[in-house]
Amino acid sequence: MSRSSQPSWRRLLIELPFLLIVALLAAWLLKSWVSQAYHIPSGSMQPQLEVGDRVMVSRLAYRLHDPRRGDIVVFHSPSNDDDDPGGVMGFLDETLQGVGLRQPDDTELIKRIVGLPGEVIEARAGRVLINGRELVEPYLRADLATEDFGPVTVPDDHVFVLGDNRLPGQSADSRSSLGPVPIEDIVGRAIARVWPPGRWANL
Repeated sequence: MSRSSQPSWRRLLIELPFLLIVALLAAWLLKSWVSQAYHIPSGSMQPQLEVGDRVMVSRLAYRLHDPRRGDIVVFHSPSNDDDDPGGVMGFLDETLQGVGLRQPDDTELIKRIVGLPGEVIEARAGRVLINGRELVEPYLRADLATEDFGPVTVPDDHVFVLGDNRLPGQSADSRSSLGPVPIEDIVGRAIARVWPPGRWANL
């Protein structure tokens, strides 16, 4: 092999930062428009999702159809005070969250859609009722009872979300001050649990 065909360290040092920037930009675009990884920060969605699990979130799902009952969704918390650092640090922070290398902060939450716009939702005797009819929830633990609440009428363009872990104090959801969630605040729908490998599953 001739000396001219061998890799040039100088050229590599020049190209490496450029390639890194391209990779970060691609990851950011993927997070912003197509999908992102989301790290489960709490036990509010047990047993379906455990602390430390990672799920893939589709940002395109609700461009194709309206939110549906039973969907697990990531949405902006109403407590978000827009303290985004912005600039390069904000870009890196969003990118690392998007590929699942950094835990999300508390400006995004993950819950399950239970009530749809216009529906009346309540819980009585441990069961959730939608417009007076019992909701079948196979994703809950068999021995779990939902504490009484409501009735609540879900406003137009909103959804009512609950955590799967409904033990007292385990899930801040639409039963509390969080209230019904505006559909426009939904980031995307969780479509698969992708980590750890032994727990991979469609959602």
